[in-house]
Amino acid sequence: MAHLPHLVTDLGLILGAAGIMTLLFKKLKQPLVLGYIIAGILVGPHIALFPSIIEIENINIWAEIGVIFLLFSLGLEFSFKKLVKVGGASSIMALVEVVVMLLLGYLAGKLMGWSTMDSIFLGGILSISSTTIIIRAFDELGVKSQRFAGLVFGVLIVEDLVAILLMVLLSTLAVSQQFAGSEMLAAVLKLAFFLIVWFLAGIFLIPTFLKRASKLMNDETLLIVSIALCLLMVILAAQVGFSPALGAFIMGSILAETTKAEKIEHLITSVKDLFGAIFFVSVGILIDPAMIVTYAGPIAIITVVTLVGKFLSIAGGGLIAGQGLKTSIQSGMSVSQIGEFSFIIATLGLTLNVTSDFLYPVAVAVSAITTFTTPYMIRFSEPLYRSVEAVLPARWIASLNEYSSGAQTINTTSDWKLVLRSYAINLVVYSVIIIAIVLLSAQYLNPFISETFMNGNMGDLVTTAITLVSMAPFLWALAVHHPQEEAQGRIWANRNYRSLIIVLEFARIVIAILYIGFLLHQFFSVQVAILVGLVIIALMGVFSKRIQSFYIKIENRFMSNLNERERSEARKLHHTLTPWNVHLTSFEVPATSVVVGRTLVELQIREKFGVNVAVIERGERTLMAPTRHERVLPNDKVYIFGTDEQIASFKEFIEAEATRTSDDELEKEEIKLQGLMVSSDSVLLHKTIRQSGVREKTKGLIVGIEKNGQRILNPDSELVFEEGDLLWIVGSPWRIKQLEATKGKEHV
Repeated sequence: MAHLPHLVTDLGLILGAAGIMTLLFKKLKQPLVLGYIIAGILVGPHIALFPSIIEIENINIWAEIGVIFLLFSLGLEFSFKKLVKVGGASSIMALVEVVVMLLLGYLAGKLMGWSTMDSIFLGGILSISSTTIIIRAFDELGVKSQRFAGLVFGVLIVEDLVAILLMVLLSTLAVSQQFAGSEMLAAVLKLAFFLIVWFLAGIFLIPTFLKRASKLMNDETLLIVSIALCLLMVILAAQVGFSPALGAFIMGSILAETTKAEKIEHLITSVKDLFGAIFFVSVGILIDPAMIVTYAGPIAIITVVTLVGKFLSIAGGGLIAGQGLKTSIQSGMSVSQIGEFSFIIATLGLTLNVTSDFLYPVAVAVSAITTFTTPYMIRFSEPLYRSVEAVLPARWIASLNEYSSGAQTINTTSDWKLVLRSYAINLVVYSVIIIAIVLLSAQYLNPFISETFMNGNMGDLVTTAITLVSMAPFLWALAVHHPQEEAQGRIWANRNYRSLIIVLEFARIVIAILYIGFLLHQFFSVQVAILVGLVIIALMGVFSKRIQSFYIKIENRFMSNLNERERSEARKLHHTLTPWNVHLTSFEVPATSVVVGRTLVELQIREKFGVNVAVIERGERTLMAPTRHERVLPNDKVYIFGTDEQIASFKEFIEAEATRTSDDELEKEEIKLQGLMVSSDSVLLHKTIRQSGVREKTKGLIVGIEKNGQRILNPDSELVFEEGDLLWIVGSPWRIKQLEATKGKEHV
């Protein structure tokens, strides 16, 4: 009989047990992750009822591959653009939760007498919620369309990124065995540096490669190429000193910006499911049931800390972010569990030999308990809100509602904000690129040229020349390029600010010169570096137009690759909806457009221009087939269906600015949601919204009315104001107060 390797036997046991548990847990309608963990416990070395795994070391290798594919798949769903679109509220809630749970986990560990490292890792384990479990629970309970669900999804996206950062920080802490602020800061800066380099290089190179090779790729080839790219980034991350999982996550997030993202995600699903199952079974294999019994007390304590701490931190973060009591409580009740990343962080502690053996099974036990409680907590979130609302004093409820309304402030973007933000982004991005080019040149290019072609000063000169040519476009962009030229021109028109603009421009040039010196100092003495630097600056001035042209090509390629996925989706939509001589196109509504604040029925777009409004995109919301009463708001993306002539006519209309009535309106105003009470002597009393002239007097929009204890959102223009009505107006605060001050003057 031929000898069968233990690896094959062990893999057969793992997948056999996982398959049986999958069927059982599907029948019980429970999360499959728990089934995999229980399967691992049954085939692990601690239970003799079933055949046991022989070589656990080999299984650990399979498990590490499972982590890589889990993180790669998560990166494909992540997308850096999703992070950019995550609202400030979700970010605040996620950061509050992570900080609170890190602190609570550490304190709980110390109070139970655990070591400092065990307590720190416990805080990391408790700080990240389970994306898989929450999404499954939302699907089963049918709450994905509710407002709090969108906030929770944003929280999960931020948490995933924080988890990656935590893995880097915990690894650094485990190696140094002490909390050194300088080392932690260095680790964070190193992570940020490589994230920017990998993302910029990846977006510039990989979409272009996939596009040009698309004719040669079938499903099999695309699967192999995507896995190869993933593993190459894993190798690169390991070489730089980061975890392999980080490299997989980064490559997934880069591929998420390409037109092949959905296809790759579909192809990789089976591979991810296979190795993911092996990973979660391996989690169970490492659990000693006797240890869970021994540590039943700490498990119960940590479970309570998780459930209560996550609820209070997320709910508190929601209140701080102005999301209202109901939404905050629902969000807090939804994320009270730990999951995949918690296992990965626990595995990291074991791999680095810095945590005790009991921490891993304790974390898994807490995850299992909180997974079972998740659906019930989501289901009871609304009853809990009603109970809390009934207990809280009316004054507190009113204060919370007022704070929540005040938090919905829309601030107009000033020219200074645009210019300073563009300067900051330019400085960070181009500095990272230039430093990366210099370091690559010093570490790899110079040794290669010296060993292969020429050494000594001649080799240094050739290296410097090649590096400068590579740096030149980015040096020009750092020192000269104006991404917000119009805004800067408007600031320059004000003589009071010209000196500040000159200082900013001078600072950019000085920083560019310092980077040239940084390069030259790698190969030459200070005196030679200064002399050569002056010559280089002069040459860059001579060839400025060519350098500019080359940079513009690089920028256009990058932006084309970055936005190719959206353009591809728009083209698909275009081809789907254009059977006649018409097509679908989109316009972003300028803040000064005449259409802002008006309903579709008021605008009469179909009657005047012959086009149809098919879709309105508003932030993360997509309004399909908007009703005639839908109002158009600033920065809405409106999709229009019509002929070229009709669309051109509509384009002129939507881009026309609203007529200004006074010089004061030339200045940008603060816009807030503000309440106005209709009193017995109010100028608004017994008038309809249309008759009241609120729009003209406040340059604002009535978005809601509280009438007789009822809240009316987007009220009809024929609604009549009565005494005691509370109007909610989005507009200029001083204009609204001015209207309020006219009480009795116009009332008859």
